[in-house]
Amino acid sequence: MKTLGQLAIGAAAKVVEVTGVDDVAIRLMEMGLVPGTAVRLVGQAPLGDPLELELRGYRLSVRRTEADRIAVTSP
Repeated sequence: MKTLGQLAIGAAAKVVEVTGVDDVAIRLMEMGLVPGTAVRLVGQAPLGDPLELELRGYRLSVRRTEADRIAVTSP
């Protein structure tokens, strides 16, 4: 299974799960990254971190380490 951090720019996916039970995982889910949510990788900074995502009608930037905790599948 792929993670959000492995997607190519412009690729769309659906969130399967957010791994972990710490504050970061909870915060990611509070920002809308819950199972079943459609997400698209819009871009990334020149050095590859952070990543810009589009989901639920807004854009969100996350660190690559955070994106690697989000398992995704094809939409």
